[in-house]
Amino acid sequence: MALIKSISGIRGTIGGVPGQNLTPQDIVECTAAFGTWLLQKGNAPKVVIGRDARISGQMVRDLVLSTLTALGIDVIDLGLSTTPTVEMAVGFEGAGAGIIITASHNPKEWNALKFLNEKGEFISAADGAAVLDLISNGGIHYQSVDALGKVVAGGDFLQKHIQAIIDLPEVEVDLVRARCFKVVLDPVNSSGAITVPDLLEYLGCEVIVINGETNGQFAHNPEPLPEHLRDLSAAILEHHADLGIAVDPDVDRLALVCENGKAFGEEYTLVAVADYMLQQRPGNTVSNLSSSRALRDVTLKHGGQYFAAAVGEVNVVEKMKAVNAVIGGEGNGGIIVPELHYGRDALVGIALFLSWLAKFGGTTSALRATYPNYQMVKDKISLPEGLDMEAILHQLEQKYQHEEHSTIDGLKIDFPQSWLHLRKSNTEPIIRIYAEAPSLAEAEALVGKIKVEVLELIA
Repeated sequence: MALIKSISGIRGTIGGVPGQNLTPQDIVECTAAFGTWLLQKGNAPKVVIGRDARISGQMVRDLVLSTLTALGIDVIDLGLSTTPTVEMAVGFEGAGAGIIITASHNPKEWNALKFLNEKGEFISAADGAAVLDLISNGGIHYQSVDALGKVVAGGDFLQKHIQAIIDLPEVEVDLVRARCFKVVLDPVNSSGAITVPDLLEYLGCEVIVINGETNGQFAHNPEPLPEHLRDLSAAILEHHADLGIAVDPDVDRLALVCENGKAFGEEYTLVAVADYMLQQRPGNTVSNLSSSRALRDVTLKHGGQYFAAAVGEVNVVEKMKAVNAVIGGEGNGGIIVPELHYGRDALVGIALFLSWLAKFGGTTSALRATYPNYQMVKDKISLPEGLDMEAILHQLEQKYQHEEHSTIDGLKIDFPQSWLHLRKSNTEPIIRIYAEAPSLAEAEALVGKIKVEVLELIA
């Protein structure tokens, strides 16, 4: 069905034809290229690996583990784990790199390898290009029987991860425990089921888990969007819970649902947590260009500066480092707290949100009502074969040159009360169009207007 090799790793659908789908040959080829690149850098005494609970996870893990050890690389195998836990384990162990076996929010037929550097962060574009070059041009050399790598089980890294979160000064353990929150959790049959309850119970919450079997048979589309969380909303009302929590299969995205069963808003996870963090530690924030303006509003309220990065976690992290941001992330519910590690982490998001909710003293919906209620529309336009997308964006930039705009990732146009973002998809022949405005009608009108302008330029 699909195979995508990119600077951040490889992803695709399991089964099918090598080179067109994610098959054993493709998994071995890409793992071998990554391992060889690490050895060339002198940077791979050991590599940490971990996976989410999707059906193909064990099979992919076996191939990755065998390939690394065949290259003479030692492996620390975390088994069933989370993306942020693998990232932190690289640092805990002083490892040379990490590989996360997860297709994140993609459906169950997908899987992926995501590559981490020695800091436990996603590899840069330049490093990814070097790995792709090895895939294309070869140069792989496996070791003799006496030089094979060794495998060690991962130990208690999930507990270390949770403890590191609890130790953050902004996590108000006693305050949260005093509220005795009742929480419904939907970990969508994956790794969140073995991690999030431990954190919530430590914080004194009563936890009701739905879709808690770690079998990879996702009970619904695993992307934590409101339309996929109807069972969670119903369970919140049934149990008279204070809050609903949904995470994606690898636990780097966090979506919240209010006590009334209504979505807190995926874009507002980062907004609320940033609001809390900036009260404790004023400073700068970063999100990608397609994230809500509400983060900028909150940042300015606390006297900080807001900065936008190109779409993609590695780009957000680079910008956060450049501006010494206190917190950052993406509007998809991904929260990055540098004090913990430079990676999206739903677990730290949960602990900080509950700290804020406990301090706030009211309901989840009342907290949501304190933030601007922007409305976002996401759309796309199919592109004709061979179209010069850069030329189209340049013409639009000229048309809107008198508006505040950015070209670091497609074209982002900031109007006084709204914005538009157009960018070419990295995986499909389409232009992605995002708009945000104070009302849904205004956002839809912006998208409609720009679509007409783009189609006129294409014609």
